[in-house]
Amino acid sequence: MPAPATTELPVVVVGAGPTGLAAAAHLVERGLTPLVLERGPAAADAVRGWCHVRLFSTWAELTDPAAEKLLAPTGWTKPATDTYPSGGDWVELYLQPLAGALGDAVRYGATVTGVSRLGRDRIVDTDRDTQPFTVHYTLTDGTEERVLAQAVIDASGTWSLPSPAGGNGLPALGERAAADHITYRVPDLGDPAVRARYAGKRTAVIGSGASAFTALASLAALAKADDGTGTHAVWVLRRGISGSTFGGGSADQLPARGALGLAAKAAVDNGHADAVTGFRTHAIERDADGRLILTGDDGQRLEPVDEVIVLTGLRPDLGFLSELRLALDERLQAPVALAPLIDPNQHSCGTVYPHGHRELSHPEAGLYLVGMKSYGRAPTFLAMTGYEQVRSVTAAISGDTEAADRVELTLPETGVCGGAGLFDAPETAQADGGSCCAPAPALVQIGIGAPASTGGCC
Repeated sequence: MPAPATTELPVVVVGAGPTGLAAAAHLVERGLTPLVLERGPAAADAVRGWCHVRLFSTWAELTDPAAEKLLAPTGWTKPATDTYPSGGDWVELYLQPLAGALGDAVRYGATVTGVSRLGRDRIVDTDRDTQPFTVHYTLTDGTEERVLAQAVIDASGTWSLPSPAGGNGLPALGERAAADHITYRVPDLGDPAVRARYAGKRTAVIGSGASAFTALASLAALAKADDGTGTHAVWVLRRGISGSTFGGGSADQLPARGALGLAAKAAVDNGHADAVTGFRTHAIERDADGRLILTGDDGQRLEPVDEVIVLTGLRPDLGFLSELRLALDERLQAPVALAPLIDPNQHSCGTVYPHGHRELSHPEAGLYLVGMKSYGRAPTFLAMTGYEQVRSVTAAISGDTEAADRVELTLPETGVCGGAGLFDAPETAQADGGSCCAPAPALVQIGIGAPASTGGCC
């Protein structure tokens, strides 16, 4: 049978998170039919997993223009643009109403299991670009279904694949066996059961980004509370402490992001956390009392801890795209044209160049990875980046190349955007002056009474 005219088919959007819902709103604005497939029972399922965490972006940076237009007839009112919502606020006041405005265009409990071309696996060239996409998905009752699509926008994010504690990218030896005392999310210490798990305990926090900052600040607050006596954190860093370790501080154009880094520094300076630097976890063992001992690649063994919080980044799930032809950077797992623009070894959060459909495209015409998934393993993504991405991508799908190429993106400077690679070698950064500003990062004193850091900005 001849293939259906692809332009009559919907555009499938994988994931009903902030970027996926924005993509659907832009498709509606351009007269195209979106079908959003969301694995969770409600919109923004991943955001609901960190609903207790306050964002460092204000409402001004967290809503999409096309989404606002779609919401306007419903009586929706945009929250005060200079306030900072929690993840829960973002869901309740914006994302859930947006999903409601999209109505039946969003299908819940639909886990995408595979995407291919109709009648073509990845090795077949003949008439490939003229065939529609076929998207297979599974419902919560186990039913398997498929839908044909003219294009696919993968906005499924990276939340489902947190990186492990192991310093080599693999789970540390014993990490799986110790799973009952390890979490890969920022704990909600407002939940009494979760609070009891960490109160009065010694907890290792592995990671160096905004999530680690949040965990350290939360544990420090618990240590100062009446029910938190004895709470202490051990901050495990794979690299050394420098002026950029705590982000941009007061120089950050996102003030709440800068304050978050300063709060983490205060946790260390005030004695609520100890910093262990240059430590790459090799194994996690249990002592005779059942507590966990972290062992480094160099044989160093840390003092026992009761709990471990692993916040070493997230990874994209590429499994359901295996029958499509992707062009991904071998290091970041981001589109090859985008990877050099977002590489944390070369760029700070404020030096990401404008990008749109051309940087997000693949050899498989009509397929786009957007949102956090487009950044692969790079940690520097902001919501406003995703909104601009889908504006460009949906314009390209509709055939409006002029609008698709007219990409404008201005990101706040500085912030948390370190990673592996060059940042692991402080002497390299000091020798070449760093990649984002002068002066080069200087080592900072750690301990009670240490002066505030003024160096670094990325």
